[in-house]
Amino acid sequence: MPNPLTMSMPPHPPLVFVDLETTGANFARDRILEIGLVEVDANGAREWDALVNPGVPVTPFITGLTGIDDAMVAGALDFAQLAAGLRERLAGKLFIAHNARFDYGFLKGEFARLGIDFKATVLCTVKLSRKLFPHHPRHNLDTLIARHGIAADARHRALADARVLWDLWQRWHEELGADVVGAAVAALTQSVSLPPQLDPALADELPDSHGAYALLGADGETLLTGRASNLRQKVLSLFADARASKPPASLAHRVDWRDAAGEFGARLHEILLQRRRKPIPEELCAWRLREVAPGDFRPQLVSPQEAAFGIDDDLYGLYATRREARQALRKLAEAHFLCPVLLGLEDEKPGKPCTAFKGSHCRGVCVGKEQVSRHSARLMTALAKVKLRAWPHPGPVALVERDHFGMIEDFHVIDRWRYLGLARSDEALAEIVGSEKELPFDPDVYRVFLKYFQSNGLRLVTLPAPPPAPAR
Repeated sequence: MPNPLTMSMPPHPPLVFVDLETTGANFARDRILEIGLVEVDANGAREWDALVNPGVPVTPFITGLTGIDDAMVAGALDFAQLAAGLRERLAGKLFIAHNARFDYGFLKGEFARLGIDFKATVLCTVKLSRKLFPHHPRHNLDTLIARHGIAADARHRALADARVLWDLWQRWHEELGADVVGAAVAALTQSVSLPPQLDPALADELPDSHGAYALLGADGETLLTGRASNLRQKVLSLFADARASKPPASLAHRVDWRDAAGEFGARLHEILLQRRRKPIPEELCAWRLREVAPGDFRPQLVSPQEAAFGIDDDLYGLYATRREARQALRKLAEAHFLCPVLLGLEDEKPGKPCTAFKGSHCRGVCVGKEQVSRHSARLMTALAKVKLRAWPHPGPVALVERDHFGMIEDFHVIDRWRYLGLARSDEALAEIVGSEKELPFDPDVYRVFLKYFQSNGLRLVTLPAPPPAPAR
């Protein structure tokens, strides 16, 4: 059979087919157990594999899946001892893996812990299979093995699975030809042309995951913010074709981005990035009911400095300005036949009815034709739909979001509707919970959290309240 490396067009660098076995699927918590490589160049194919001491226990589940247990890796080298040789084997080669984000992400993480910035041109065989065989619905490795008649000695061992990928590569060339496969590879690995003022490393650094982004100008000003289910694809599309020569892309000197496990985290990151150019409204306010006489409740506008937003149980609505709040109250008054005088929307004229009474939109509480208590009850009913929910927990909680592959698990820590931060490790979680930093009430953050609390779409974890500050 012709050599698939030399027959593929357009030409590409030497190949390395990569597979890893790990202690789990979480980038932050889990570690590599085994590495398998098949290196292919003009001189042929060479294999290399190594067990890796992960420094953490191997769970029974992983042992059952891979056959690797603690005893097998106890005498193995750790990643730091393998790093230099492994990096040399990977250098200058097209990095090919199945669900490549998993293998590439784990290797980048392990190298990063050693202070090494590892980068490679990556090709995912899941994406390649989808591009070559779009009429097939499934592209997991077991399905591809069966579909293309690949012999697999053992599954879930690193070298065995790397061999499968090399065999698939050869089989695809046999079935479709070098030109078809080469064109698909070129489309999936084509380099991205960015404006000269942007760091060219951006194209490699952006992840294929949920997240939010901000385009920043020469002076650091925010030009554009947004979120996406695929950060890399979305951000790079902003500089594609003629868009690169038009604002805001043409004015961008830097791209700030935050990756996330899913849509929830992406929305939170987007809000935080937006706050650089659109801060929390200075006039943020809500209505509070005060009882001026027995049974006589009147609305009063309060700011976060005058009331405990997110804690008080008698606040209604969230408004960017006092004018907006009064307009909203006026609409409620018209819909519920409330008196604008008692609501403070109109000056009282002793002995005379309010303007709404003349148009039959007030039931006459202002001239004694309706009991004040009945008016107050109607007011409470009208405001109930916009009631600001008080924090329902005794202390901080975390909403836990996992990505589709289970590789990223984000703990979004909240207390009194304030977003305290994102944690991807136990240490980061403890640091966030123990922080004494007082954060302002953000109405957009409140709405996002409230939506997800009500939907029950994410796992909620109750966290211990931070210890009280020592007496001075």
